Amino acid sequence: MAKEGAQRAEETEQMIEKEGGKEAAEGSPAGSLRAGDTKEMRAVVLSGFGGLNKLRVSKKAMPEPQEGELKIRVKACGLNFIDLMVRQGNIDNPPKTPLVPGFECSGIVEALGDSVKGFEIGDRVMAFVNYNAWAEVVCTPVEFVYKIPDDMSFSEAAAFPMNFVTAYMMLFEVANLREGMSVLVHSAGGGVGQAVAQLCSTIPNVTVFGTASSFKHEAIKDSVTHLFDRNADYVQEVKRISTDGVDIVLDCLCGENTGKGLSLLKPLGTYILYGSSNMVTGETKSFFSFAKSWWQVEKVNPIKLYEENKVIAGFSLLNLLFKQNRGGLIKGVMDKLLNLYNNKKIKPMVDSLWALEEVKEAMQRIHDRGNIGKLILDVEKAPTPLVS
Repeated sequence: MAKEGAQRAEETEQMIEKEGGKEAAEGSPAGSLRAGDTKEMRAVVLSGFGGLNKLRVSKKAMPEPQEGELKIRVKACGLNFIDLMVRQGNIDNPPKTPLVPGFECSGIVEALGDSVKGFEIGDRVMAFVNYNAWAEVVCTPVEFVYKIPDDMSFSEAAAFPMNFVTAYMMLFEVANLREGMSVLVHSAGGGVGQAVAQLCSTIPNVTVFGTASSFKHEAIKDSVTHLFDRNADYVQEVKRISTDGVDIVLDCLCGENTGKGLSLLKPLGTYILYGSSNMVTGETKSFFSFAKSWWQVEKVNPIKLYEENKVIAGFSLLNLLFKQNRGGLIKGVMDKLLNLYNNKKIKPMVDSLWALEEVKEAMQRIHDRGNIGKLILDVEKAPTPLVS
């Protein structure tokens, strides 16, 4: 292991030297960067909220780390369903455009801001970023950065933070998952769904009910106990197997599924809403679909919750990190998750790799619910040539 670590460190140094040499070698008048000039990088830019045509790869000024920040040469970026909602402007208080999307990435530490401790130039890391992740270089506060295990690839590392922290927080911090409990998770073939299934397998005798598109069933059938088609009447199917329902419902759909999930809860059960993908029905934001989806949400009566001994909760990892300043809590969770990874209890599932220039196609794949696991933007990947 020590030999492998030394080899990896040497490879890292060579990669950084190569990047620096490449910049120095670009000596043509058009490509040279004189002292004092702003260095540029490639980044995915969202020019305005709307459809896929609002995304493009452009040159942007390369950021430099401020105090307490790390500068990361990005190798891979995670693509999540929340990114579709950001593109449409389908979130609360969306930032102004143009902006660079993306909330997680992996890469190599290239520079350290003042007062940064615990990291060195050349470290392999993964990080949360408050936007700006889909670029060749990012800067982010040190509290959001974590070292990558030696045997974890950059693509796996980019698939790790959002999915596994979300799954862990919901199961163990909010719902208090214990031995013998049962869990219903929607979109079981997605990144969070697969993370939930893997984490449930670390606790004895946990029953996992999952819904997913039928074409995914063969690939994920071994990860859940009972698997249903996403278009089937899963409420009746669950009750047929477990007459009194389930202990935990994890809902990323919203709409009519809110009432269905609450109806399936056992006494002292917990329903957690962590997404609203049913509100993304087309390429652009539809106010009709948005209103229809919210109209289908069952109105929650506190007295009924009291009488039935049920818990309803919400979870947003990005708000917890960037608005509610719980980076320390998340670091503790990441330590536990990396321990599980090192003990081969969990492993991120990567669906496919895409070049930055293929971000539109990658986003369409998520929109179509075609992915099994996580889609990754590979910063060094060349676009796949079109077949005539």
